[in-house]
Amino acid sequence: MALPPPTSSLAVICILLSTFSFYESNAQLSANFYSSTCPNVSSIVQNVIQQALQSDARIGASLIRLHFHDCFVNGCDASLLLDNNATANIVSEKDAAPNANSTRGFDVVDNIKTAVESSCPGVVSCADILALAAESSVSLAGGPTWNVLLGRRDSRTANQAGANTSIPSPFEGLSNITAKFSSVGLNITDLVALSGAHTFGRAQCRVFSARLYNFNGTGNPDPTLNTTYLANLRQICPQNGSATALANLDPTTSDSFDNNYFANLQNNQGLLQSDQELFSTAGAATLSIVNTFSSNQNTFFQSFVQSMINMGNISPLTGTNGEIHSDCKRVN
Repeated sequence: MALPPPTSSLAVICILLSTFSFYESNAQLSANFYSSTCPNVSSIVQNVIQQALQSDARIGASLIRLHFHDCFVNGCDASLLLDNNATANIVSEKDAAPNANSTRGFDVVDNIKTAVESSCPGVVSCADILALAAESSVSLAGGPTWNVLLGRRDSRTANQAGANTSIPSPFEGLSNITAKFSSVGLNITDLVALSGAHTFGRAQCRVFSARLYNFNGTGNPDPTLNTTYLANLRQICPQNGSATALANLDPTTSDSFDNNYFANLQNNQGLLQSDQELFSTAGAATLSIVNTFSSNQNTFFQSFVQSMINMGNISPLTGTNGEIHSDCKRVN
């Protein structure tokens, strides 16, 4: 669509400057940002995660989720990692509804930060550690590898209210989730590709049990649920059972990063409402993308990598903005 003619040369300059500053913030991220200051940072991150995986098979999925929940609130700035701090006027995002008693892996992030600091003190941001940890978690689970763009800096503030409203919810319909992705510059392909991260990890009964017993207040299960799968889930999550019992997001290959998630959706075996709606929403543009990713794992992997890079580009703090936290839990 053509822009109307600007009213003055000043308007042209303003448009150019705003466009330039948007791209500049992303252009400042670079795969070799630490090549001279911390050249081994990727292997340091991967080694700590490999160690954590020995005792916690789901830690990779938990770490990629931290990056996701961080980027959707004020951009990829590690604000999610900050603890409550009255002196610094920080109300932690960890206590927001999508994160409380749910997000995990903060101890592993701290272990990564300690290892990185001992090798390259004061150089690598916590925001970049989250981005690197997401890539390592995917590749260690058999998924794709990619060159993570780096150079983000860490926020001095948190936004708990934003975390409560901006992070997509497992209870939301497809149109709401699409709008939340769009508001941070991500499109429908990004939505489907990034949802594919639910090819590994677990979810608590409390986030999907309504689908098993009382979907949308009907007193019946979600009609899109495969009946055999429904019976299996009811065994894991009996009525009045533990709200924090865990089910695999992917019932077929629960700890591997592959494209089985999309085949599960085709078989009506999406665990979360927000998963299954990608395939079961009549007329949705997501349906054909699910089919493509299900039939071709390489296409899914390529799209996933691009979408992770797109998500990692959401409003980074660069240059002299923000700081490099010496402890990811608190401002300097």
